[in-house]
Amino acid sequence: QVQLVESGGGLVQAGGSLRLSCAASITFFRINAMGWYRQAPGKQRELVAAIGSGGSTNYADSVKGRFTISRDNAKNTVYLQMNSLKPEDTAVYYCCLDVILGARHWGQGTQVTVSS
Repeated sequence: QVQLVESGGGLVQAGGSLRLSCAASITFFRINAMGWYRQAPGKQRELVAAIGSGGSTNYADSVKGRFTISRDNAKNTVYLQMNSLKPEDTAVYYCCLDVILGARHWGQGTQVTVSS
């Protein structure tokens, strides 16, 4: 059973920064892509950012230039550095991981609240 442990959410003022972390319980060579999704109240879950095994990245247009996704294979951890946060970034952020030739796994979610 793959486990994803998220940390780093919280309350921040608009313009501030937060860094989310997600540690996976499997070794990096079993991991294909890792990423972050978010879900705001009353809205569908949406992709925020993803990073492939080779380091390629993909971002939602709404966060380009403000958020940076990275991964540390030695720690089996993916990070999301969020700068210039806006109230519309408020959501529950979920880490996800795609196992090579396997299933997608989700973290429990971490709340990010940006006050205006």
